[in-house]
Amino acid sequence: MKDFYPALTPLAWLYGCVVRLRNRLFDWNVLPSEQFPVPVICIGNLAVGGTGKTPHTEYLAGMLQGKRRVAVLSRGYKRRSRGFVLANEVTTAEELGDEPFQIKQKFPDVLVAVDANRRRGIRLLLSLPPEIRPEIILLDDAFQHRYVRPTLSILLTDHARLFTRDRLLPVGRLREPRRGAGRADIILVTKCPRGITESERDRIRKEIGRKAGGKPIYFTGIEYEDLRPLFPEVAHILSLRSLTKDDGVLIVSGIANPRLLVEKVKEHAGEVELLAFADHHAFGDDDLRRVEERFGRLRAKRKYIITTEKDAVRLQGNRWVGEALKLYLYYIPITIRFCGDGENEFLEQLKQKI
Repeated sequence: MKDFYPALTPLAWLYGCVVRLRNRLFDWNVLPSEQFPVPVICIGNLAVGGTGKTPHTEYLAGMLQGKRRVAVLSRGYKRRSRGFVLANEVTTAEELGDEPFQIKQKFPDVLVAVDANRRRGIRLLLSLPPEIRPEIILLDDAFQHRYVRPTLSILLTDHARLFTRDRLLPVGRLREPRRGAGRADIILVTKCPRGITESERDRIRKEIGRKAGGKPIYFTGIEYEDLRPLFPEVAHILSLRSLTKDDGVLIVSGIANPRLLVEKVKEHAGEVELLAFADHHAFGDDDLRRVEERFGRLRAKRKYIITTEKDAVRLQGNRWVGEALKLYLYYIPITIRFCGDGENEFLEQLKQKI
């Protein structure tokens, strides 16, 4: 990976020294790491943002619910609440954060809680009445939260930006040195193209295996479902395949990397524009005015606004969304698919651990 910011290299070196020391203190048991009496599965990454942690957490929640009482515990990034919050039927996205709120909407029978202090969050979940107390806990984005010792640690890395080709912050996007991958029990290479070959998978396994100590490595990709209206009272479900080259789409994104979404929409619509905001962006009046202005510039006669599931939860209750826009606003749900025949082996690894 080319270093575009050589002046930042000393800062990356200093940052790496601090992180290495922190990890050593945990390795030497100077800093405490707590284990819990129920299985705890950690889903995380080495890089900041954009590897697909929430979709994979949802995949695991969907696989486990019905078999065990499942809880998802997240930090609740950019929420407007503090401390421990357990989701109920009236909890808002502002209180939980967009991703935990999205999980609760999709899996109402799964306990969803947020707490920046994961140890405290787990303890409070385990203090719930026996009939609702979780039997398994999924920790979303907690690979660096070493105060908890997970039963199973799953590390994600983006196929387009493998951690082996990245650098430490602030030069690259790594939160910790590459050797941190050795703490993982399983590694998932995410966002793989549908046509990824077995030879490419083997090459990536060899490349990652040198840093991860021979841990099992599997490959996943994203499946896009039908477009869902943000406001179903004024619009209806729309098949992505029904878009044609005569249609125009404005993609409104507040996620870390909308590249795959843009590529997917371009397979179908002829005129595609991207209006990108920062990850977890809170849409305000000026932002919605920009959306209206960019949408008005599309030349196609039939046109739509498409956003992500995560953005949808911040737009559905947003007072700045005008009535005129509601007719055209859609989001696109995604699911996880395994590449090749690795899913059964992955699930067997999961079963053995928990």
